Amino acid sequence: MPKDFRSMLEPFDNSFPQRDYVIEIVCPEFTSVCPKTGQPDFGTITINYVPDKLCVELKSLKMYLQRFRNEGIFYENVTNRILDDLVATLQPRRMTLTADFNARGGITATITATYESTS
Repeated sequence: MPKDFRSMLEPFDNSFPQRDYVIEIVCPEFTSVCPKTGQPDFGTITINYVPDKLCVELKSLKMYLQRFRNEGIFYENVTNRILDDLVATLQPRRMTLTADFNARGGITATITATYESTS
């Protein structure tokens, strides 16, 4: 996907960088498009992360996720793309992104991708 959606994500300073704590964000209305059939895909994106110095501003995340609404992209690709963009923007200590897609053609899929800082 050639478009740069990453720049839409707005970080803000973590007020508690000395402490490990988990932020869970659930986005139950995620949509994208199957690149093979052109059919819409619907799912729930769940983001769990331990911030370091930055957190993501939720309105910017919502606007970022809405950009995928018209993008033809496979489940695996969109899951890893979102994780990569969030990690590049926030540089968290840990992050797991789970994309749980609704049934289409009698098949469901859940994709989970994880990042762990090496520092």
